[in-house]
Amino acid sequence: MKKIMFAVMAMIAIGFTSCGNKAQAPAEAAAEEVVYDAEEEAAASISALSEQIEAQDAGKLQEVLATVQEKIKEIIGSNPEIAKEYVAKVQDFLKENAEKIKAFAGDNAALDAAIGAITAAPADAVVNGLMQAVEGVKDAADDAVDAAKDAVEDKANEVKDAAKDAANDAVDQAADGAKKALGL
Repeated sequence: MKKIMFAVMAMIAIGFTSCGNKAQAPAEAAAEEVVYDAEEEAAASISALSEQIEAQDAGKLQEVLATVQEKIKEIIGSNPEIAKEYVAKVQDFLKENAEKIKAFAGDNAALDAAIGAITAAPADAVVNGLMQAVEGVKDAADDAVDAAKDAVEDKANEVKDAAKDAANDAVDQAADGAKKALGL
């Protein structure tokens, strides 16, 4: 019985310790917020796109376009309005250079799809679509975390019930042993 009490006290101590650390985490995360500038971000992306257009490398251009899409998702998390400005600037550049890209890429379906993902709709629609996708991923992650918490709680209850059963069995065996020793 003392062992069970010791184990319970240890679990409570660990629980209090872990609760104290959770209060500090949001303060640290808030301090690391990144501020984006649509002009700077667009200039960097346009420069990378321009390099690949000049090099006439369809594969690398496709990689840069994937990076642009990831950058849009990053900026959306910080400020959707800045993301819209960024997308508009990149769209304008891609539309201005569409003929150059077509000249060396030809009918590259993957590259056309990558460009189309950015230029096919107005900047607002692109940002809103990506925001919905990001929110969907966040919702799925939240659901997974909730499911994991439920599974951990269920397992903890199973372990607790098993410990109670084992303790009750040990008490019953001790009582039976005492009765037999007394001749009852």
